[in-house]
Amino acid sequence: MMEPGVEWRRQRDETRTRDGEAVLLDRGRGGRSEWIMTRRSRGREVALQVLYQLEQNSGVVNPEVRRFIERRVLGDRELVIYTIGLVEGVKKHQPQIDEAIKQVAENWRLDRMAAIDRNILRLGAFEILHRDDVPAKVAINEALELAKRYSTAQSSRFVNGILDKVLQTSKPGRANEGGEADPESTAAPAAEPPAAEGPAE
Repeated sequence: MMEPGVEWRRQRDETRTRDGEAVLLDRGRGGRSEWIMTRRSRGREVALQVLYQLEQNSGVVNPEVRRFIERRVLGDRELVIYTIGLVEGVKKHQPQIDEAIKQVAENWRLDRMAAIDRNILRLGAFEILHRDDVPAKVAINEALELAKRYSTAQSSRFVNGILDKVLQTSKPGRANEGGEADPESTAAPAAEPPAAEGPAE
C-alpha cells in the first residue's frame, strides 16, 4: 500500500535539510535521489497552512491568500486552483463540517482542540463530506500525514478516530468504497519544506 501523501519508487530513504526538517526521498536508478510529494498532498499541506493562518488572523484578505498559495506551490496554476478550492470549500461548508465533528468528538469541544488539529479535521472532513472524487480512505490518510508532520503522534490517533466516525456517521456509504490512491498522483514541484516553527510562513 502506498504511504499516505508521499510516493516512493524502488528504495525509500530519509534525510534532513540544514534546518533539521525531515524530507522523504525517492532513490531511483543510479542512486539519484529526489524529494517526491503528490501534487494533491502538496495542495492539502498549503491549504492547511492557509486555514490555520485565517483562523489566527481573520484580517487576511483574498489577494494575500492567493499570493501565498502561488508562492508555496511554485506557481503551478492547476495546483493553485486546487488549493484555493480546498480553502474555499472548507470555509463555505464550515458550519456543517464543524457540526459533523462536534457530533462525534465525545468529551471534546471544538474550541478546546489545538488549532492545528481542528483545521486538519476540517480539511479531512470536507473531503469526506463534499469531495466524492477522493476516496474516503485517502482523505483520512492524508489528514493523518498532516497530523504527523505538524502535530503529535497522539494527535494523529485523535484525527484518525474523529474522521473515521465522521465517515461512519455522515457518509456510511463511502466507508467501504474502493481505492486507496489519490486520483491525481502526479508529483508536485520539489518545493521547499515548510518552516519548522509552524504550519505557515
